[in-house]
Amino acid sequence: MQERNLRRSNRDRTEATRGDLIAAARKLFTEKSYAETGTPEIVAAAGVTRGALYHHFADKQALFEAVVEQEANAVAEEVERAAPVALGAREALLAGTEAYLRAMQVAGRTRLLLLDGPAVLGRTGMDAVDDRHGNRTLREGLATTMRAGAMRKLPLDALTGLLAATFDRAALAVDAGAPFDDQLAVIAALIDGLMKQSPQPA
Repeated sequence: MQERNLRRSNRDRTEATRGDLIAAARKLFTEKSYAETGTPEIVAAAGVTRGALYHHFADKQALFEAVVEQEANAVAEEVERAAPVALGAREALLAGTEAYLRAMQVAGRTRLLLLDGPAVLGRTGMDAVDDRHGNRTLREGLATTMRAGAMRKLPLDALTGLLAATFDRAALAVDAGAPFDDQLAVIAALIDGLMKQSPQPA
């Protein structure tokens, strides 16, 4: 029993240290950018040693990837909560779209996921993160809508990629001050155009 408790205590400390590093790095990366943040600042902000940093992460880029992974997962969870199975196909896509745009309004997310993410991890690396999170939820929603017969059959990978790019562009526009409702309305019109029977204007 004592040995099991010790292992749990060590694991808890390890997870806490990793969490502190990710939280400190996120704050600095969003305030100063990835390029302008040094590892000495990160370990100082996290209250850990440089050795602890390199115990958990190979380098600053690996730590950045962990931050990006955490943020992308948080956005995907918001989308999934907003679009439960009980919603109709079109309603789920629209609810997920709005949830994505709102989730991306969290301070620092557009910089992390849409600007620094592709620059630091490369397009291939960032696509891999997206495919595990946001693009996965979008792809599943589109596939469900097509299977239900509510949307025209189109190549799923191409449609997912192009719609995801549209969502990202809208998130950047909102972050730069564009009206949220305008971006949402245009995306809703695009989604309606993909449906087999587009809703008639009220």
